[in-house]
Amino acid sequence: FLVADAITRAGEDGRPPPDLLYTDEDKIDEHGRRSDPHFKPDFNRELLWGQHYMSHLMTVRRDVIERVGGFQEGYEGSQDYDLVLRCVAETTPDRIVHIPHVGYHWRAIEGSTALATDAKRYPADAAKRALADHLPPGWTVADAAAPTAYTALPPRPDPAPPVSIIIPTRNGLDLVERCVASIEAKTIYPAYEIVLIDNQTDQPEQRAAFEQMAADGRLRLLDYDDEFNYSAINNFGVGQTDAPLVCLLNNDIEVIEPGWLDAMVRHAVRPDVGAVGAMLLYGDDTIQHAGVVLGLGGVAGHSHKQFPGDAFGYFSRLTIAHQVGAVTAACLVVRRLVYEEVGGLDADELAVAFNDIDLCLRIHHAGYRNIWTPEARLYHHESVSRGAEDTPEKQARFEAEVHVMLDRWGDELLHDPAYNPNLALDADSFTLARSPRVQPPWPRSGRSTNTLGRARVQE
Repeated sequence: FLVADAITRAGEDGRPPPDLLYTDEDKIDEHGRRSDPHFKPDFNRELLWGQHYMSHLMTVRRDVIERVGGFQEGYEGSQDYDLVLRCVAETTPDRIVHIPHVGYHWRAIEGSTALATDAKRYPADAAKRALADHLPPGWTVADAAAPTAYTALPPRPDPAPPVSIIIPTRNGLDLVERCVASIEAKTIYPAYEIVLIDNQTDQPEQRAAFEQMAADGRLRLLDYDDEFNYSAINNFGVGQTDAPLVCLLNNDIEVIEPGWLDAMVRHAVRPDVGAVGAMLLYGDDTIQHAGVVLGLGGVAGHSHKQFPGDAFGYFSRLTIAHQVGAVTAACLVVRRLVYEEVGGLDADELAVAFNDIDLCLRIHHAGYRNIWTPEARLYHHESVSRGAEDTPEKQARFEAEVHVMLDRWGDELLHDPAYNPNLALDADSFTLARSPRVQPPWPRSGRSTNTLGRARVQE
């Protein structure tokens, strides 16, 4: 019924008939008790390269299966993953349809992969072979932190393309020194420059320290002599540089993993990728940012906020690079051509808040995909330099920017393709919604027997 309804709806909407459909799923034990609902995103290529998230229930057109040669030997235990990888490569994203309803109850019995991921190791080994055989030349496959999840790492161009790291500041010497020192000490990427944009520093000793850092060759120092406007400052910085890649970086960032920039660049240079974001942690090693969920909290909110920094996340998402609705500009890498194509950050109506969300949405509409990667890990001592929205003027400006986003993007904020409509927008990310934002195609009758409530679903 679900499949037939989805095919009918596609025809009514004027879309091409789907080649592949998949549903959400949950688990059921020998007593008929349901648990662990997996509310999946719409088609997400990178997530598929990190795990076979489509899995159950999945339907593929016969002619597509015949064109790719059906099941192949050598991938026993994950032959369905090998098949779906080849089928996805044979079709286009607009012909891959996600049905956001539970269409499959996976039996969780002793010894099954549904009950324990380590009960059978051979499917994971076969899945890695299938993925390695499927990926473009130069990509590598390794185990991710979560069981049955994989890291698919794209190649880095040789020579490494230069990156301009743009850091705005006003005063904030301690933050800038920590940020710059961590970049210098912990960044293995070989081709970058640091560009510090001074926005009217009024402490002479701090200004002198910035000038000394520039004289020592640690960074370039540029002046932006106007009122604080985060969008305008960054646009100015981009305009004063010429590297093919740009990294927008807050002055309250501190590098953790040496491979952070290398991992982000590897994705950013891909021709179909727009903005690339990082895993950002608070000082207590809980998560501040793991991608952005559109509509969360009203306009947008951080995914997995305050989860432990070593958590696997919702069905292992924190261990896998994947497409997201947006990423924060606190640490964002993008090709210069993409940034300029969409006009950069909106300095007219989004001076401080949501300018990065708006940028990512415009990048998406230009035909690129925004990617978040867990391979880039940094601390974000959030808004230490700018402070909180704690004055009437700041609060009024923030409310005005909220209205700009709601007017500009409207219902699109309620339909993040990387976030299932059965998950909450008015609570923590990846908790169950009080009421799904999409109704099933069948009529409702009787009382629901769902006892899951709004409990957090993790790992």
